[in-house]
Amino acid sequence: MTVSAAMQRFEGPDKSNPWFAKFKYSTITGLGYEKGIVRRDPSAIIAIDGRYYIWYTRAAHPCTPVGFGRMTDELPATPWDLADVWYATSTDGHHWDEQGPAVQRGGAGAYDERGVFTPGILAHEGRYYLVYQVALSPNYRCTPESIAIAWADSPDGPWTKSPAPILEPDPSGEVDERGDPEQAAVKGAWDSLQVHDPELLYRDGKFWLYYKGEGIGYHHMESKWGVATADSPFGPYTKSPFNPVTNSGHEVVVWQYKGGVAGLVNRCGPEKNTIQYAPDGINFEIKSRVVVPPQAAAPLRLDDSDNTEPLSGFNWGISHVIQASSHLIKQGRDPLSLADIDEPWDFLIRWELDNDRREYI
Repeated sequence: MTVSAAMQRFEGPDKSNPWFAKFKYSTITGLGYEKGIVRRDPSAIIAIDGRYYIWYTRAAHPCTPVGFGRMTDELPATPWDLADVWYATSTDGHHWDEQGPAVQRGGAGAYDERGVFTPGILAHEGRYYLVYQVALSPNYRCTPESIAIAWADSPDGPWTKSPAPILEPDPSGEVDERGDPEQAAVKGAWDSLQVHDPELLYRDGKFWLYYKGEGIGYHHMESKWGVATADSPFGPYTKSPFNPVTNSGHEVVVWQYKGGVAGLVNRCGPEKNTIQYAPDGINFEIKSRVVVPPQAAAPLRLDDSDNTEPLSGFNWGISHVIQASSHLIKQGRDPLSLADIDEPWDFLIRWELDNDRREYI
């Protein structure tokens, strides 16, 4: 029988690829759509004493974002502007109880005065570490943004913030803070403008801080991932000489498997919407291309003993919906296709792997 190359790929080994993921979505209660409230960019989920914990960006805004040209001390430029890190708990992963703020903005003149947002969580040796993005005030499109850390002896806090950021943008490039980074006089390194979306892992006796970078002189959707390592969660962190370790990707989503690091590379770049794996945590290779991946996916973290399959550490979790509406997210549908855009208050939903995920459509 004559078979085309496309059908050979479809019927061949890729069809049973254990890295392939197909998703379904459902609403959750407690963290869903609420007019005037932004909830987005959740951390990974951790399970402690029968309860699930999650941290996320939360802001109460008097209006929808007004942009960098019209922002004030009260009016947000973006959905994540003027935000804090809050947390919630659940016993079943479907209903969540919002517990309140975990880490809040600093006072006047502080390195985190304008906002703390986009958290990642690590539980390690009885202590809990939150890494998150911080913004100075005022915060324009070209204001550098950094990564900071807070720690606690309980997931319920209280949290102690680091006295300064633990990871900064590369000190290269020149640009007017109020200007357009693509019009920079001196083009900077790939992460010279902002470092974002941190995720902290512990492996090989070191702390591995994965992050998204944006560079001066680059379009803001040309982001990539980098990694920095340290002997202590508080640093000092050394950026890998291999950075950037991906050529694509927006929000950082990583999990550990067989001594290496897997990641969902989403939204940006030539390798967007792929799952990739790096046995050494640095040299990532595409393992599968995925269908309608969740945005800012926050998977349940598992113990190493439970990570027996490539996607065990990416089985279910929480993600955000942007440009939200009062429509409900119907299970199994692409959440973005249901956006109404007239009331763009971001909110959180649940995603999980479809049991029939090896069907490509």
